[in-house]
Amino acid sequence: MQFERLVIEADENTFSLDFHPRLTVISGVGRLEREGLISELVGSLTSSRAGVHAEIMADTGNRFAIFRPYGARARVIDIDASADVSSRFADETGAIDLLAVAGLDERAAKRTLRVTSTDLTTSTRHDQIVRRLASVDAPTLWGLAERVRAAQVELDAAAADSGSSPEDAAVVARIEEQHQRFEDAQARAERFRKISFVIGAVSALAAVPAAMFVSQVAAMGLIVLAAVVTAISFLQHQRMVAARKAEHEALAAAGADSYLGFHLQRVNGLLDSETARRRMVEAGTEHEAAMTAWFGIAGDIVPEWAYEHRGEIEEASRRISDVSTITTNPLTIEDDDAAALAHALMARLEAVRTAGPDGESLPLVLDNSLMGIDHDLKAPLLELLRHSSDGQQIVFLTEDSDVADWARVEAITGELSILEPTGVDETATAEDTASVRIA
Repeated sequence: MQFERLVIEADENTFSLDFHPRLTVISGVGRLEREGLISELVGSLTSSRAGVHAEIMADTGNRFAIFRPYGARARVIDIDASADVSSRFADETGAIDLLAVAGLDERAAKRTLRVTSTDLTTSTRHDQIVRRLASVDAPTLWGLAERVRAAQVELDAAAADSGSSPEDAAVVARIEEQHQRFEDAQARAERFRKISFVIGAVSALAAVPAAMFVSQVAAMGLIVLAAVVTAISFLQHQRMVAARKAEHEALAAAGADSYLGFHLQRVNGLLDSETARRRMVEAGTEHEAAMTAWFGIAGDIVPEWAYEHRGEIEEASRRISDVSTITTNPLTIEDDDAAALAHALMARLEAVRTAGPDGESLPLVLDNSLMGIDHDLKAPLLELLRHSSDGQQIVFLTEDSDVADWARVEAITGELSILEPTGVDETATAEDTASVRIA
């Protein structure tokens, strides 16, 4: 199965991506943007993402369009036959979920399709990681793992209730931050307005008797005081206006050179309920705190990996007699790891080659996977990916300039495409910039 196009709707705005049948490099995307795009890609194959539509091509060559409109049932259209074939893909409830047919839910699918730099590291340093985790106090290690799991369950529940996704929690927090800044500026402006009104009125009224009974200098001092206070009040009002403008434009202008601005607007539209917002923010904050605590003792290894290898870790822990021999330094990639990294990439490609419905292939999504790897080591790995994409679609999301530079050159041959953020006209309005495009 290959992605041909992904289309996302948010009110009247539309964001779309066209994919190369072999290798598509999407460069200049930060962590939040990558999280959002991966959620949309995987969500387009499940029943959870209204407003997300996808055009795909099956391994047989048949092309389908999956429509998930807001407030209406999802449909699957056979593009070549111009026929509605939804009944072939719908479950007993009428939902269109291609991944469920393959025994995958959205979270499992992300785990299967996505490859991060940490995934490659853990694949090439399996035994070392097991020993390192085994050296950590077991109650502390698994206690934090359980805390992360509980936080994830709450985050999933909050996302499900709001019609959003767990990855949107960080976006919601960004929106709340913008709103809080506006409210703070508004409160300051109102406070200074009241103070300036009182001081200005008193100064103006006192200026006349001061001039008559004291001196003109005293009167001028009061007038100057009134003017200064009025100027301060005006300045605070302007700051409040600027903060309000920033709040209104945040959804479109925050990260306007990328998908993030559009994603911010879309999530804001999903969470009209104040209760839903607060629950998402609180759940996201707790999840982030739990993950920070976990990474503080486990390095860059995710809890899911630890759970998958818990037996090995506990067995290694029982065998450890001299913990001073266990290194707790972060893992590094060395030049002689090229073969191991190549093997890890090929293993992940092989895993998704038959992971789809009825043994269909699924695209492999690389999430900044080569970041941190030595520059000279990246070239052969990128060439390996280009060669391997001949029979397997790969989508590479990255903010790695080395990958982007390589992709720009290779795109000339037509064997891959590179999508990069386009600049937005500085004179455009918030409504104009809300529909962010990647060319």
